Amino acid sequence: MYHHVKKLMFTVRVDEPDPRFGNMLLEQFGGANGELAAAMQYSIQGLNCEDPDRKDLLMDIGTEELSHLEVVGSLARLHLKPMKFDREAAEADPLIAIAGGGGVSLCNSQGNAWTADYLKITGELDVDLRSNIAAEARAKIVYERLIHFCDDAGTKDALQFLMTREITHMKAFSRALKSMGKPAFSIGRIAPTPGLVDQFFNDSTGSGDNGEIDTRGPWNEGDDWVFMESPALQSGDTGAAPSIVAESSPSESPVGLDDLLLDQLRDLLHAEKQLTKALPQMIEAARYDQLGELFTVHLAETEAQIERLDECFELLGKKPRAKPCKGMQGLVEEGDEVIKEGAKKDDAAADLGLIGAAQRVEHYEIAGYTTARNLAQQLRHSGAVALLSKNLAEEENADQLLNQVARSLMSVAKMPAAIEQSFVEDESPGG
Repeated sequence: MYHHVKKLMFTVRVDEPDPRFGNMLLEQFGGANGELAAAMQYSIQGLNCEDPDRKDLLMDIGTEELSHLEVVGSLARLHLKPMKFDREAAEADPLIAIAGGGGVSLCNSQGNAWTADYLKITGELDVDLRSNIAAEARAKIVYERLIHFCDDAGTKDALQFLMTREITHMKAFSRALKSMGKPAFSIGRIAPTPGLVDQFFNDSTGSGDNGEIDTRGPWNEGDDWVFMESPALQSGDTGAAPSIVAESSPSESPVGLDDLLLDQLRDLLHAEKQLTKALPQMIEAARYDQLGELFTVHLAETEAQIERLDECFELLGKKPRAKPCKGMQGLVEEGDEVIKEGAKKDDAAADLGLIGAAQRVEHYEIAGYTTARNLAQQLRHSGAVALLSKNLAEEENADQLLNQVARSLMSVAKMPAAIEQSFVEDESPGG
C-alpha cells in the first residue's frame, strides 16, 4: 500500500531556471537509467520474490526510487517552467513546450517515450540483484554527467543527494547478493560444460605494423584459464575447431544425486508394493460404499504406479529392485491396528479412522514422489520426471478425494464441532 506524503525526500531549489538543462534532466525521469525504470524494476522483482528478507529490501528501495522520481520531476519542472510563456525558451524543445505545456512527461531527453523494455526482470534473485547493481552504477554516472553540465547550486545539491543514494543502493544490493552465499559464477541450475568454461579464445588478433598486440591479464591468464588460439584460425581436415567441445549437460552429474534418486525410487517401489497388499484389507474393512470404491480405484492406480516406477528404472539403466521402506511398514502396521479397533466402533467412526490412516500414507507418498521428481529434474531425466509427475498427481488427487469422503461422513455422523475441527486440521500434509 502506498501513501503519498506531501513533502519531497530532498527539498529542491532552483535559482536560475535553464530549460535546456531541464530537458537533460528528463533522462533521469523517463529514461532507460532513470528513476521510474528503477522503481518499477525493483518493485516488480519484489512482487516476484519468494525470499521474504530480500523482498523487503527490493520493496524498500523500489519505493525510495518513486520518491527520487518526484524529486527529479520537481527539479525538471522548475527548469522547464519558462517554456510556458517564453518563446525563446520554448524553442529549446518545442515538443515539451507545445505538446507538454512546458512540464515533465514520461520521456527521455530525446523525447522518446518511457517503455517497460527498460526493465531487467528474470525471476532469478541473484541474477536480478546483479542487474540492479549495474543499474545503480549507470544511474550514478548519469547524475555525475548532469552535475558536470549544471551551474545552479540548488540543482547541484539535489543531484548530489540522488547520486549518493545510487551508491547506497549498490552497497545494499551487493551485500544482499553476498549474503545468499552463492559462488560468483553459479548462475541458474545447469552447470556449464567442464573445460570449455575455462577456455579464453584469442578472437581479436592482428599482424604487421598496424596490428594491435594480444594483451594478457587476470581476465585471460592465471587460475583456471586456458589461453586458446582463435577457433577461426585453427586448421583441421573436418573444418571444425577441435578444441571446442560443448555438451548439452555436464559430463558428470553432481556427486551423490544419482544414488539419491535411485534410493528414493527403490523406497517408493517397496512402499507401493506394500500398499497393494494392504489396500484389499482396507477395501474389505470400509463400511461406507464410496470409501470402498475409492480404495478400489486407488489399488488399480497403485499397480499402475509400480509399472511406471519400473519404467523409471529402465530409463536409468537400472534393475527395478526395491529397498525395504521402514516408513511405509510402520504406516501399514498402524493401519492394521486401526482396522482392528474399528471393529468395536460405529460405521462413521470406523471409516474416519480408516481415512486418517490412508491420508498418512498419502502424505508419505506425496513427499516421496515430490523428492524423486525434483531429483530427476535436477539430473535432467525428462522421461522419469514425466512418469513421477503422473504418480504424484494421482496421489494428490486421492488425498483430495479422501478429504471429500471424510467431510461427507462427518456430516452424516453430525460430529461435535471440536472433533470435526481437529480432523480438518490434520488433513494437511504437515498436520
